[in-house]
Amino acid sequence: MRYFDRGERPAQASRIGDILIAQGKLTEEQLARALEVQRRTRKRLGSILVSMGYISPADLARGIARRLNLEYVELSEDQVDLAMAGMIGEKLLRRYGALPLGMKDGRLRLAMSDPTNVHALDDVKMISGHPVVPVVASEEDVRRVQNRLFAVGGEVSEFLREAQERSAPDEEPELASEAEVGDAPIIRLVNSILQQAASDGASDIHIEPWASEISVRFRVDGVLREIMSIPRKLHGEIVARVKIMAGMNIAERRVPQDGRFSLRLGDSGADLRVASLPTVYGEKLVLRILDGGGARMELEKLGFESRMLELYRKAFGRPHGAILVTGPTGSGKSTTLYATLNELNSPERSIVTVEDPVEHRITGVNQIQVNPRVGLTFASGLRSILRSDPEVIMIGEIRDYETAKISVESALTGHLVLATLHTNDAPGALNRLTDMGVEPFLTASAVDCVLAQRLARRVCDRCSRPAEPDRRTLEEVGFPFELSGVGEPDFREAVGCRHCGGSGYRGRVGVYELMLVSEEIREMVVRRTPTSEIAQAARSQGMMRLREDGLLKAARGVTTIEEVLRSTV
Repeated sequence: MRYFDRGERPAQASRIGDILIAQGKLTEEQLARALEVQRRTRKRLGSILVSMGYISPADLARGIARRLNLEYVELSEDQVDLAMAGMIGEKLLRRYGALPLGMKDGRLRLAMSDPTNVHALDDVKMISGHPVVPVVASEEDVRRVQNRLFAVGGEVSEFLREAQERSAPDEEPELASEAEVGDAPIIRLVNSILQQAASDGASDIHIEPWASEISVRFRVDGVLREIMSIPRKLHGEIVARVKIMAGMNIAERRVPQDGRFSLRLGDSGADLRVASLPTVYGEKLVLRILDGGGARMELEKLGFESRMLELYRKAFGRPHGAILVTGPTGSGKSTTLYATLNELNSPERSIVTVEDPVEHRITGVNQIQVNPRVGLTFASGLRSILRSDPEVIMIGEIRDYETAKISVESALTGHLVLATLHTNDAPGALNRLTDMGVEPFLTASAVDCVLAQRLARRVCDRCSRPAEPDRRTLEEVGFPFELSGVGEPDFREAVGCRHCGGSGYRGRVGVYELMLVSEEIREMVVRRTPTSEIAQAARSQGMMRLREDGLLKAARGVTTIEEVLRSTV
């Protein structure tokens, strides 16, 4: 490897697309589609391939390294030369997407997501006083390690040590004033927690007071992980800081409160929803991290099997009817509906939603936030929506009889209605509406499709290893041999590495159960047939159960059998 001067181009064996095809990461058809997008958008081909889900950021980085004949590294915090990073400065390193890895043979090794950026190489050479040799790392890894390294500075670390020394285990923390919360270390401590949560891909932050300490836990891929302990003395100041950011009353500690604020985390904006809960040890805070940029969600990336996705698209492609998405809290229902709205969204359609809360903002969709304090509920919002000439209505959750009745009637009067409902499976949704008080003949006429779902963790593609379960084990867990059609199975075992935080999993994938409401099922609903018999009829008509879909994903190496058993019944 060598540092190349301005204007000099490194030897390139072939185009990045050809290299990825040769490595088995890309197909000719996928490359052709990406090149068509590139012609329209003028964006970099690699970025397009990653955004379309054809390759991972690591695949792109390996391909770039191969193309430029450079070294590729899987970046981690312990590889970074902290002294050199301090000399170069956070601002410059973030601007160029780079991190110094130390000296080798008299040259500074610089991990970069874009090693062709000669301006970055020149600037780092001038500041460090050493020749620079680029090393390729994925943009995802560079951003993650930067967020980790720059999250908690030396000043905050020293502040925590001092707080620990001056804290007494039985000392009751006092409520902080706004002036006290203005202390820079507290601000930086809270910001560091938020930055680390973004770096780890957390969906929720739990700040929990106990007798002698404060526990900070992140929910990553649906599972809580303990991240750090903070001296009990700082509880009042941390709570007050978060409350001020969220516009909450810092003087009120006896009742639960809700708030919301926006800020920049890493390289993107985020909205955070805050809930406080009074406990015997003080107020617990839970911060839900929402994408503030309104990222475009695509159904193809959620984990649908191709045939199921085709049937689901056919269902919501109809001009009217009701489509229900069911599952427990945190099962990805809202994400599925947002991805569906993205496909339905067009200038020719009027789309209105009523949600609690509005988690993602979509340009072209009229979104209403429920506010019971002023009388704006799901039911009242729905009544107003029907007077505003919509074609598509999305209801965040059907919670009561009135909302259920208006939803069903809207589907029968020429509207396409998308809604979520809390049931364990798809067949149970129909009788759940009946239990709420909706007449069975109305439910049977209105509902065209029910989609039940769960979220399973994706196995880490960097550390997983092959697993070979025997046929008896597969039979015991209910593997659908008759539906498999996966060719040679690729079962995987979770191991754990730096990239996935030792869990063996990184990211999540949807597990689905799609029930199309046939004439036979409509008649069963009208007769108030038990849910178990409706499920049996749907199964005979080709419905794949949740666990079956999950086990097929395990056979394709997307997740593990253990994870499917954990997330489905």
